[in-house]
Order: sequence, then structure tokens, then C-alpha cells
Amino acid sequence: MDLEAFCRSSRVTVVAGKGGVGKTTVASALARAAAARGLDVLIVALEATGALPALFGSTERLSYEEALFEAGGGGRVRARVITPDEALLEYLDDHGLKRISKRLVSSGAIDVVSTAIPGIKEILVLGKVKQLERAQVADMIVVDAPAAGHAVSLLTSAHGLLDAARGGPVREQAKDVVEMLTDKERCQVLLVTLPEETPVNELVETAYRLEDEVGVALGPVFVNGCYPVLEIDGVDPRAVAEAAGVGTIDDEAVRAIAAGAAFRVTRQQLQAEQTERLAKELPLVQLRLPFLFTAEIGPAEVEKLGVAVTEAVEGLPTGD
Repeated sequence: MDLEAFCRSSRVTVVAGKGGVGKTTVASALARAAAARGLDVLIVALEATGALPALFGSTERLSYEEALFEAGGGGRVRARVITPDEALLEYLDDHGLKRISKRLVSSGAIDVVSTAIPGIKEILVLGKVKQLERAQVADMIVVDAPAAGHAVSLLTSAHGLLDAARGGPVREQAKDVVEMLTDKERCQVLLVTLPEETPVNELVETAYRLEDEVGVALGPVFVNGCYPVLEIDGVDPRAVAEAAGVGTIDDEAVRAIAAGAAFRVTRQQLQAEQTERLAKELPLVQLRLPFLFTAEIGPAEVEKLGVAVTEAVEGLPTGD
């Protein structure tokens, strides 16, 4: 499948997964891959951390104002944070209530207002995403969602408010957000996991909750951190060392190599078991990304993952 067609299949792509599975890294790699194909990508973060900018080599913290990242290729990657408070202030300003917004800020009451109704924070954020999507500010909007449980709360909030509110601007906003979330051409969710038991369990649960409670379209699953499979079970370390031209190795080195090989074999078996189980429990296409043998993830690693994303997507049959 063509990567550009994949990225354009939904105007908003929400990337979600359990904390620690590399969700933000995958979202960045996807954005970078899209930019390499000439697309204009906007990443929307929901927290102003330094993690996302660092993946593009920036030391600046994200803010409500857009930042432009170096991404290579013919496209570009921009990023911004959307918070409930700032989204509310912008909404008030756009509706001729700038004096009220200034009073809310000066009195310190803005946080009270933006949390006064259950689900209102999420609607303020998603409402802004919907506005950006309607305005077609980018070829692709990538939302770096919070960890899985919070992502479900974020995406189900609109349905809750739509049921609770009888009328008024809140209900209209919730209605518009639900329409966006349930339209495959406008929005899809890409879930990220590791080939391990707990992340797979949480991903399967999250996927079914999103389908049942939100009605959002689920795209392929990114299985991050996959080890390349090596045929090393039962290999003699001394024979390998000799074949590699290392020469004779002592018993301590043999034991260390054997221990490393045993770990790798166990890891590969676990990976195979969990990806097979995931395929049985969740009938979605898997896009597997490689484990990066490095302690730090930066622009070079994101570029490598971007290439891996491209290869994985282009390995899909047309129509998946």
C-alpha cells in the first residue's frame, strides 16, 4: 500500500497505547515518514513535555503556538500542544467574549471553569482538533494521545456529554466531535504495543472498548520493539568466534556469549507467542517496527523508524 495513501486515508490519526510502549516515538516516526513523502504533518500533543521535541532534535518545550521541526524530505512536521484552558480561552475570544477570557485568567478561575462539567476538558481539546481538521490546516493531523486508559476516557467523553446535555453549545460541540470520531475518512486510531504479555492484554482491551464505546475506526496495530529473528539456538560460541576471525576465546567469554544467546532465544520465543496471540484476539493487521539497540532515542533513531514505518505500510496489500 502506498504510504501517502495510507496517511491520507483519515485526516486525523490518533496514536494511542499503554505507557512505555513507544507511542510518542511511533507517532513521530509516522509523521517523519509522511513528511519524507512530501506531506504537511501537524502533531498535536496533549502535554507540554520535552519528549516530543527531543525526537526531532529540539530543546524547546511545546506550547499552544506551532513549532516547526526539521524532518527532511519534501514535506514538513509541525507540532503544538492543546490544553483545555487554552482551548477555552481561544473559544471565548473567537465568540466575542475576550473580556470574559481576560477576567478568567486574571482571577485564576480558568481552571475551575474548564473542569466544571465532567468531560468538558476532553471536549475542549477534541473540539479544537475538530476545528483544525475542518480547516484542513495540514495533510495529516497526528494526535499523540495519552496512555491507553486516559485515551479511552478522552475519546468517549463526547458520547457522554451528547447524552447528558439537552442543548446549547456544549451539546453541539459534542455532536460535532462524535461525527468526526465516527467518520473513517476523518479519524482513525492506530494502537501501539510491545510484543509482551501486559501491553498486548491492554491493547486488546483498549481496541474493543474504542470500537464498542466510541465507534472509531481502528487502523493497523504497530508492534514496536521487535527483535530481528536470529537462528542461534544451539550454536557453539567458539565455532562462531573462529568463523568471525576473532580467534580463540576463553571459558568466561563462552559463558557470557551462551547466556546472551539464551536470552535472545527466549525473547524471540516470547515475541512470537505474543504476536500470534494478538493476531488471534484482535483481527487487525500488524505493522512491526524494530527494536533499537540504543539507550537514547533521538532524530537519527526516529528517522530509522520512519523508514521502517514506510516499509511496513508499503508491505500491506492495497485496501488494508
